[in-house]
Amino acid sequence: MADEFAKGFGIFVTAMLGWMILGGWYNTPDFETQLSAPNPEQAELYGQIAIALKDALFWFGVLGALTFWVVIPAIEEARTALGE
Repeated sequence: MADEFAKGFGIFVTAMLGWMILGGWYNTPDFETQLSAPNPEQAELYGQIAIALKDALFWFGVLGALTFWVVIPAIEEARTALGE
């Protein structure tokens, strides 16, 4: 079970680091609204790609961590319980 925790933690930390970096670039207009400002409306092509990547990294981090911390251990426990 320790390897599932490490994999989930690695996914979570890496994806959230990328999310914070991109959020810092595109969603921090001033000090009071760090990472919580709306996305810029008139972004160029690379900006639009970065904003889409930011959203994808957030959901990958959340769902990837939950998969390794909850879903896989639950499946392993269910297999063990059904096997006995």
